[in-house]
Amino acid sequence: MRVDDAALVVVDVQNDFCPGGALEVPDGDAVVDAINRIAHRFSARILTQDWHPPGHHSFASSHPGRAPFQTAELFYGEQVLWPDHCVQGTAGAAFHPELLTDGADLVLRKGFRREIDSYSAFYENDRRTPTGLTGYLHTRGISRLFFVGLATDFCVAYSAIDGAREGFEVAVVEEGCRAIDLGGSLADASERMTAAGVVRVRAADL
Repeated sequence: MRVDDAALVVVDVQNDFCPGGALEVPDGDAVVDAINRIAHRFSARILTQDWHPPGHHSFASSHPGRAPFQTAELFYGEQVLWPDHCVQGTAGAAFHPELLTDGADLVLRKGFRREIDSYSAFYENDRRTPTGLTGYLHTRGISRLFFVGLATDFCVAYSAIDGAREGFEVAVVEEGCRAIDLGGSLADASERMTAAGVVRVRAADL
């Protein structure tokens, strides 16, 4: 059954987040089949894509003497420093080759401003700069959002929480997500999602 007032938001299912990529999420490619199986059930399908310029300020390589997964204070607060990943136009930034993308209604690129990272599909990490997704969803008559993608504890969680804050009914589809779990980040993200009213569902529940 097609869900007419709901969108599936597919977060960052890109080669660099899959096994063998520059910032691989364990078992990250396992989400692809789950996402492809449910995509047809939604009236809208939105894909987000990390799209960093070379030398992005969230890269550890942009901070001499710092290593990946350490943190730095940027103008908007604490930022995890990542390995160089999802650089614009590279194979690592491309969607996983088996992900069905032809039927996507919107591809939303984020993290393209050199000085600021963007985990959420709604706001950059300064928590002030919007991506425009809220307006798009309202224009389409979407009131419910189902999130899948990579990684559960970063871009999926930030996007889901922001979606709830923007007034949408939000769920995360468990089979369609995998986590990095960096220093307990998965447990923390799960608590924050629950507190924001985000529910966890199985694909069979749709």
